[in-house]
Amino acid sequence: MSGLVRPALAAATAGRVLHQVRGDRRSLAMVLVLPAALLSVMAWLYEGGPAFDRVGPAMLALFPFVVMFLLTSVTTLRERQTGTLERLLTTPLGKADLVLGYGLAFGLLATAQAVLAVGVAVGLLGLDVRGPVAALLLVAVVDAVLGTALGLLASAFAATELQAVQMMPAVVLPQVLLCGLLVPRASLPDGLRELSSLLPLSHAVDAMTVVARWEGGVAGGAGGDLAGPLLVVVAFAAAALAGGAATLRRRTA
Repeated sequence: MSGLVRPALAAATAGRVLHQVRGDRRSLAMVLVLPAALLSVMAWLYEGGPAFDRVGPAMLALFPFVVMFLLTSVTTLRERQTGTLERLLTTPLGKADLVLGYGLAFGLLATAQAVLAVGVAVGLLGLDVRGPVAALLLVAVVDAVLGTALGLLASAFAATELQAVQMMPAVVLPQVLLCGLLVPRASLPDGLRELSSLLPLSHAVDAMTVVARWEGGVAGGAGGDLAGPLLVVVAFAAAALAGGAATLRRRTA
């Protein structure tokens, strides 16, 4: 089996996954509507204004990440359980084609989700950030793709859909606790601060913080400050996709 990606096969896989998700209206609604709805609740909770401007960017990192993690892990596990992945592995489709196809499909959904969430947050809810909206959108998309990649990887370690959901407390909640939402990362106790640096959501929130503050502009420092955490998140997503590919194996001869 070739380890090289064949774009046509990856695109065909992505089309099949998107067709399947399109037929599941509840999942589609969860992907597209839930982050924007949760942001609306946050804006209502804080009655807009400075408090929402402070926490809103971090929520744009968190909500798409969590939703895409859940959708991808459960959907992929379902394909493992029904034998779809097993059958696909008997075809000329390679592991890299398969994982890239899944990544493309869920990545497109993640992009649509991020566009809608950012549009609602900035256009309807009045979220005010100092940085460009394009940078806010870019970080939201990358965070959602990160959730997709981790969901693909997590699906390999669950035997049932319930176990896939139970992965969330193990994989997602520690990151939420240590990413700087509750306590600034610089104020975390020794050990926890170092541990937070090893978790991708911490860097995703750091990237959103850079966009929210945007001190100095692109050439004045903000652009460079954004590149660092964003590249870390991309590296985590790539590593998770590689790990997901490594877990794909035929169980029958």
